[in-house]
Amino acid sequence: MRSVLVIFAAAVLLHAAPTPLSIVKPAISDLEDGAVVPPTFVFVPGQFVFISFEIGGYKVSPDQKVHISYKVAALDPKGIPILEPIDFAVDTTLADEDKNWKPKVRHQIPIPPLAGSGIYSIAIQATDDLSHETVSQQLKFEVRGRDVAPSDTLVVRNFNFYRGEDDRDPLAKAAYKPGDTLWARFDITGYKFGAGNSIDLDYRIAVLAASGKVLFSQEKPPEGASEKSVSFYPKAYVPGSMNLSLQKNIRPGEYTIVLTTSDHIGNQTHEDKATFTIE
Repeated sequence: MRSVLVIFAAAVLLHAAPTPLSIVKPAISDLEDGAVVPPTFVFVPGQFVFISFEIGGYKVSPDQKVHISYKVAALDPKGIPILEPIDFAVDTTLADEDKNWKPKVRHQIPIPPLAGSGIYSIAIQATDDLSHETVSQQLKFEVRGRDVAPSDTLVVRNFNFYRGEDDRDPLAKAAYKPGDTLWARFDITGYKFGAGNSIDLDYRIAVLAASGKVLFSQEKPPEGASEKSVSFYPKAYVPGSMNLSLQKNIRPGEYTIVLTTSDHIGNQTHEDKATFTIE
């Protein structure tokens, strides 16, 4: 009776269903071949996300060939792709010692420099081209970016004055002394996109005295005061900056900066005003 049970068990193993196609050991790291980051890990814009996974349960042809295709797509919190989908294939022939071999996939995904905050996702889809079986897996990671409120029309947000060019915190009071250099930074949003998420923006400034008299104006945007680019991922905003050398003989009082921004694709113009004082 014991030998019968052994034979029966062997028969069951011979007729067991094949292992289904699977994505094995999916992992996210902040370094190439680095340790898996914990679920609480937060990435920042401009950083690379390194992913890896193995593919198991594939079919092997009678002549020991393997053919698997896979796609990897990275999406922002709104479901917008942040880069062109990765489309690749594993096409190889196995040796006798490769019966337990699993193809290991590695890719690096750049986070856009102006990416907003939220939960991003990586969608993986693998297809066994011999068995025609498909399997999917989704990975998630968090990004903490710099968020600028969107707008349906051209607008400037977060206009702030600074003491120095690289200062992190804006001035609580925009007050300067004669001979100082005034620095300001701001964000432009609400512009329209052209083909290929192209944008075409520029800005120029004017300075008014308290009486409204124009003390300084730019007829054309200066160098560095324009953004004309094309990108796969649409830029939610464009950062801008300006500086102004204050004359040593400038009179104390209140002054106004007029910032004129132009969107040449959307045929929009927007004007903002911000005041500062000379003490």
